[in-house]
Amino acid sequence: MSSTVNSPKAQLDFNCFSDGCSGTVKFDVTQVADPDFQAVCPVCHRAYALDDALRNKLTRMMGLVESIRECEDILGDSVVAVNVAGGEVRIPYALLLTRLNTLISLEFGGKKTDFHLWIEPSGPQTFR
Repeated sequence: MSSTVNSPKAQLDFNCFSDGCSGTVKFDVTQVADPDFQAVCPVCHRAYALDDALRNKLTRMMGLVESIRECEDILGDSVVAVNVAGGEVRIPYALLLTRLNTLISLEFGGKKTDFHLWIEPSGPQTFR
C-alpha cells in the first residue's frame, strides 16, 4: 500500500446473539488480527471470541478495504452501468461505496450472521 494513503477505519457490527438482548456488538476490523481479540456486547456484556477462520476472513476483508482506499483515484472516475427498460443508468462507483449498506454474511456462532461493514471515508475530497 502506498505510504501516502492513511489506513482506513473500518467497523463491523452484528446483533447480539443473547436471548432478549437488543445490543449491537461493534468492533474495529483492524483489531481482529490479535488472537486474543474479543468483541463485547455493550448491553449484556457477552464476549465473542473469533476463531482462526473468521479472523482470517476479516483480516483479508481489511486488505480489500485498504485496496479500495488505495484505488480511490481510479474509482472516482468509474461508474457501474445498470441496464433498465429505458436504457442504461450509470451509478458513480463512489455513490455505491458511500451510500449502500455493505453486509458480509459469515458463519459465526454456528449460524450465518450478517455483519454490517462501515468504512470511514479518507477525507472530504474522496471520490471528488
